[in-house]
Amino acid sequence: MSSTTDLKWFKSSYSGSGGGNCVEVAIRTKAVHIRDSKDTERAPLSVSPEAWAAFIAHI
Repeated sequence: MSSTTDLKWFKSSYSGSGGGNCVEVAIRTKAVHIRDSKDTERAPLSVSPEAWAAFIAHI
């Protein structure tokens, strides 16, 4: 996995600007990285793009 410092992280537009319980996502060709917006120093969870697409389709 590449360094997570060079990833472009984003939150859902539904998250608002008040903080709270949010996740951030960084999408790459071979992996989707997910992290807690309140604990950005912790290593992110990485899943395949196919697994991410299945998750999104389910929710």
